[in-house]
Amino acid sequence: MKRTDQYDPAALKHMEKEFDQWEQNEVSSFIKRAPESKTEYTTASGMPTKRTYTPLDLKNTPFEDIGFPGQYPFTRGPYPTMYRGRNWTMRQIAGFGTARETNGRFKYLIAQGQTGLSIDFDMPTLMGYDSSHAMSQGEVGREGVAIDTLADMEELFDDIDLTKISVSMTINPSAWILYAMYIALAQKRGYDLNDLSGTIQNDILKEYIAQKEWIFPVRPSVRLVRDCIQYGSENMKRYNPINISGYHISEAGSTAVQEVAYTMATTMEYVRTAIDAGVDVNEFGPRLSFFFVSQADFFEEIAKFRAARRVYAKIMREKFNATKPEASRLRFHAQTAAATLTKPQYTINPIRTALQALSAVLGGAQSLHTNGMDEAFAIPTEEAMRIALRTQQIIAYETNITQVVDPLGGSYYVENLTDEIEKEVWKILDEVEELGGTLQCIDDGYFQRGISDSAYDFALRKASGERPVIGVNMFVQDEEDVEIETHPHDPETERRQIERLNKVKDNRDEEKVQGMLKQLKEQAEDESANLMPITIELVKEGASMGDIVETLKGIWGTYREKPVI
Repeated sequence: MKRTDQYDPAALKHMEKEFDQWEQNEVSSFIKRAPESKTEYTTASGMPTKRTYTPLDLKNTPFEDIGFPGQYPFTRGPYPTMYRGRNWTMRQIAGFGTARETNGRFKYLIAQGQTGLSIDFDMPTLMGYDSSHAMSQGEVGREGVAIDTLADMEELFDDIDLTKISVSMTINPSAWILYAMYIALAQKRGYDLNDLSGTIQNDILKEYIAQKEWIFPVRPSVRLVRDCIQYGSENMKRYNPINISGYHISEAGSTAVQEVAYTMATTMEYVRTAIDAGVDVNEFGPRLSFFFVSQADFFEEIAKFRAARRVYAKIMREKFNATKPEASRLRFHAQTAAATLTKPQYTINPIRTALQALSAVLGGAQSLHTNGMDEAFAIPTEEAMRIALRTQQIIAYETNITQVVDPLGGSYYVENLTDEIEKEVWKILDEVEELGGTLQCIDDGYFQRGISDSAYDFALRKASGERPVIGVNMFVQDEEDVEIETHPHDPETERRQIERLNKVKDNRDEEKVQGMLKQLKEQAEDESANLMPITIELVKEGASMGDIVETLKGIWGTYREKPVI
């Protein structure tokens, strides 16, 4: 039987009377003696918070919106037993220099107890340039690992069994090529593609909204995402062909509400595109995954994760008619907030990270990356990554919080805040639809303006001290130039990488590669064609990232953003 009221009306009326008396008597007299520090209290997103929450704050919340873990709308978690069965995947991101160097970091992290791999790529790889391109000069291997060809991918995963560890790749504009390389490597090793697990980020729309890394115009870029979703749903039952990201939206300056709302707006565009291509929502829905940040406002972040699951479930069931429960079940990776890390008093960064990681776990994350304490300076050192990983392990093994599923479920405050975030998210989604949908809003700068306004507001509050940051605007210490061991960048990386790329090109069948690039061009001109199969064959024959991207630039051109004022 469906139950929409949790409390007897008479009991609620009595409770309301008692609450009013408590405020007029105990609270009022206490505040006269000891005034509160502020007249108004809000979350980091600016949502008003009350002094005390009671069952009165849940009187309009139907129990079915809260429900049980592993049951629609999944507010309390995507699985019935959550961490009682297995802990979240501990996935520390790594990537620098050449594939060989990053492979060494992978093996170090695995030896320290990491349970999943996560890869950062350098800017040339992200933007689809070969390491030998003039635009790559000085950037090869600096901010991530350099990958030009399948040979690099082979070295990246040397001696690592990809059927035994999940792999996440943080890449967007050129994601389909890395996806193709990963598949080609698996096929070369003789793996069954259905044994592979992990995700490729591949969320190009959030690039136009927030992170600003793109190659092609919006619509052909979405077509490439569609091709990955279609190929994955048909060939890779455990691998997620997209990891829809709110993380970068938040780090660009959005509020928690905007992070969820904008992410759901892009999600709806991807789902519509896949359905329009003839892919069954019940087939690809279970393989959609998400990536959110875990910011500093502890309870708001927990409520944000719970609200995101509920909103997504309703979108998939009510808007897209998903009937499989798995197609409405939001699963997410979380990363602690890099933007909260400080150079002043950097040794306190692990405390920030630990609290943010705890909120991600209490919010029901499926995998988690914890930032290194030195990331405000450079790529984290091995010691910083070990401490960050140990932070997760302490939460998992020493605190006992994994014993109870959704231990904050039923909290008057958390449940009310979950409701309020959901309401605000729907308001934004309704506005997006009224303005013509996600792509139109990107063209018009709607999302970009929203983030810009929120980022400016946060900067003002931080500058005034209204938003405290320890070591920056509160409890500041005079510090000499900090001497810290940072991750070194090898200036020889670029030369070695270009030599390796040239060797691959010298030894390939150039006539065959050029013929296949011509096929790629022909297929790209056919909107209905899926470009994944030809891309997989191209990388097997030694085609480079740059070969493929430059061919498609000749058809689609490149994207230029309209200024947002």
